[in-house]
Amino acid sequence: MNDAPVDQAQGWLHANPHIHSVRAAACDLNAQARGKRIPRRFAHKLETEGTRFPFSILNLDIWGEDIEDSPLVFDTGDADGILKPTERGFVPMPWLDTPTALLPVWMYHGDGRPFAGDPRHALAAVLASYAKRGLTPVVATEMEFYLIDDSTRQLRVPKSPVSGKRRPGAETLSMRALDAFDGFFTQLYDACEAMDIPANTAISEAGIGQFEIDLAHQPDALKAADDAWLFKLALRGLARRHGFAASFMAKPYPDYAGNGMHVHFSVLDAEGRNVFDNGTPQGSDMLRHAVAGLLAAAPASTLIFAPHLNSYDRLVPGAHAPTGLAWAYENRTAAIRIPSSPNVARRIEHRISGGDVNPYLLLAVILAAALRGIEDAAEPTAPITGNAYALDLPQTPGTWAEAIDRFETDPWTRRLLPQGLIENMVLTKRQELRDIEELTEAERMDLYLDTV
Repeated sequence: MNDAPVDQAQGWLHANPHIHSVRAAACDLNAQARGKRIPRRFAHKLETEGTRFPFSILNLDIWGEDIEDSPLVFDTGDADGILKPTERGFVPMPWLDTPTALLPVWMYHGDGRPFAGDPRHALAAVLASYAKRGLTPVVATEMEFYLIDDSTRQLRVPKSPVSGKRRPGAETLSMRALDAFDGFFTQLYDACEAMDIPANTAISEAGIGQFEIDLAHQPDALKAADDAWLFKLALRGLARRHGFAASFMAKPYPDYAGNGMHVHFSVLDAEGRNVFDNGTPQGSDMLRHAVAGLLAAAPASTLIFAPHLNSYDRLVPGAHAPTGLAWAYENRTAAIRIPSSPNVARRIEHRISGGDVNPYLLLAVILAAALRGIEDAAEPTAPITGNAYALDLPQTPGTWAEAIDRFETDPWTRRLLPQGLIENMVLTKRQELRDIEELTEAERMDLYLDTV
C-alpha cells in the first residue's frame, strides 16, 4: 500500500481543525459500518499504523452477532486483522451534531495480504482483472429510497414540511413532492458535496414518499461503491435529524414499488474508447458478450442482488423488478437493458438488485460476470421486445433459501468471488434465515427499515 492515502489524510485533518473526533469504519458483508471512535489527538495512529479488528467483525449477521461455526471465531482464536485507510481518506459526517470525520478502512492480514472476506477487496480484485486487460469500467448507480414516518407501527409518508399534510398516493416525477422536502434535499446535496459523493439528478418515484438520486458515472468503480455506501450512511443520518427515516429496504410497503439499485456501466480500453460502441445503436460484440455473462451468472448472483428475506417481496412479476432473465434495448421490463444514448455512450443497465444490497459485492459480481462473458466470447439469447413479464423466460431463484443454495453450489459463484468470502456469506445468510423465522412481521420491519 502506498503512502498517498496517509499523506492525504494528514493534510485533510490539518485543514479541518474543527474536527472533534474520528470514526474508523469498514464495510461488512451486510454493508454495515463496523468500527471505532477515536479522539482527534490519536488519529495520527490510524494514518500511520492502521487499527485492528477481529477478522470475524466483517462476517457478523444482520443483528451484529457472531456467526455460529464460523472458522473466523473460535477456530482461529478470533484473531485480529489490520485495518488500513482506503484511498478515500477522511470524509466529514454532516449528520452528527459534533464535527466528526469518518476514515474508511479495509482489512489485511499481518503479512500484508488482503483479507478475502472484505467486500471492498473482492471488488478490487475484479478491477485488477480488468486492468490486466487494459480495461476500465465506468460505473454509475441509481439509489432509490423511501422517506418514512415510522413513529407509529403503521408506516406512513412523512408530513410535508410545507403544508403539514401527508400525500396519500404516489407522485411519480412530481415537482411538488421534491419541493415539499427541499430543505432536507438541500442539506443532503450539501453533505454529498462535502463528502465528494457525485449526487446528480433527484426525482420522486412511484411509491409514497419514494425518491431516487443518481450518482454520476465515473471511471473508478471502487469510488463508485464507496460513494453508494457513504450515501446510504449520510441519507439515513440526515433523515433522522429531520424527524423521519430514510430506508433502502427492498419492499417497505406491500402495495407500492420496491427500492432498486440499478447499475449502469460501460468499459473503456487503454486509449479511452468505449468497447461497447461500434458506431451503431446495437453496440459491439463485446457488449453482447458482457450481456451473456450477466445473464449466465444471474442465478448464482441473486443472493447478492437480494440478500435479505424482504428482498424477495420486491422480486415478483409485474412489480417493476425483473425476475425473468432477458435483455433488451430501451425496455425497462428486461433484467438487462441497453438504454438509448449516443453511440459513444453505449452502456449496460443492470436492473435486478434491490436497494438493500452491499454496493461492493454488487459491483464485484456485475463487473466480474461481464468480464467472464467477454473472456468466453459468450453469445446471449436474442434481445426481447415487449413485456418481459408476459414471456416464458429463465427465472432468478424465487426464494431466499433457493438463492442461498444456488450461491453456495453454482460454479458461476466461484468465477465471481473468492472462496473464503463465499463461505462466509453462506454462513451469514443461513444464520439470518434461521433466526428471522422467530420474529414477527413488525419485528422484521424494525430490523430492516434502518439497517439495510
